Amino acid sequence: MPLSLSQRIAVFSELGNFFRHYLNETPQNTGFLEAAYREKFTRAINKAQQHNGWFDKKQVHFAIAGWGQLLKKAELTEWTNALPEKTNSPKVVGIVMAGNLPLVGFHDLLAVLLSGHKAHLKMASDDQQLLPVILEMLLELAPEWEAHMAVVPRLNTVDAVIATGSTNSTRYFQHYFGNKPNIIRGSRNSAAVIHADITDEQLELLADDIFQYYGLGCRSVSKLYVPETFDLNRIFGALMPYSDLVMNKKYGNNYDYHRAIYMMNKIPFLENGFVIFRESELLHSPVAVVHYQRYASLEKVEAQLQEQEQALQCVVADAQLDFPRRVGFGQAQRPGLADYADGVDTLEFLGGL
Repeated sequence: MPLSLSQRIAVFSELGNFFRHYLNETPQNTGFLEAAYREKFTRAINKAQQHNGWFDKKQVHFAIAGWGQLLKKAELTEWTNALPEKTNSPKVVGIVMAGNLPLVGFHDLLAVLLSGHKAHLKMASDDQQLLPVILEMLLELAPEWEAHMAVVPRLNTVDAVIATGSTNSTRYFQHYFGNKPNIIRGSRNSAAVIHADITDEQLELLADDIFQYYGLGCRSVSKLYVPETFDLNRIFGALMPYSDLVMNKKYGNNYDYHRAIYMMNKIPFLENGFVIFRESELLHSPVAVVHYQRYASLEKVEAQLQEQEQALQCVVADAQLDFPRRVGFGQAQRPGLADYADGVDTLEFLGGL
């Protein structure tokens, strides 16, 4: 018999409980998941770090902590309150996962299973160590889901598709999955708008928005809008807690490469030993580079952001800014369950299949 919505929520709530206790410095064996999977999950995290130099333990733990806060009964119940209790005809939903961040595709899996559908997963090669262990834990909690989850090499027999990738890969996705109900996501960037009266505390929080996950996420701030007379040294000072980023070989190589390229091409830039600031109107910036643009009028910034709305994932700013996906300083990398990628409601899509 299929699990009810409340039972499906209970499964993920127990997984969230495991995540929270896993990161507890004084763990307590409050359930069989923790006793059976703590060491196995630790090995998976170590393998992820060995396989992908961007997935160091700090970044993986940050992702796990975020899901630990979201996978709670109250939060899941509120998020899914519009879903029907039962799905009479579950569909097979193919999920093409991105691999730029640890567990970046987990939200889609969560939405599919809570909606009562079946998930066929095409995992990214850069992020394929953590999710299999989580799937094992879900099956421990809900053996009924054995026929509802599968890791597959190709999505040949699916009824609908949720695919995330680069701008180039979206053309491939449209070609192969355009005849099926789909959500297809490409690359996006995030920006921040700094006001003349911004506090030092807000700038320190902005550092998290820029550097968490090494700036690789679509919610990572890659572009700053700065008042004409604002002292950039205030920003550099607030970023200093992240100065050890260059110790990561992959990040350090990016920093050295772009610094050399800008110097050889006589492109003006500012730097502080671990990040490069380049004045540019472009939203996207390479790893270890942040673009900035001076502004005289907040109204003009709002107009420019509206013009680029389809390229923006979120905008970090205070309440002075009018933008539909505005988040507060320090919140870019802490999305809620209803903060959908590209602003497309995944639960609504799944509920309509």
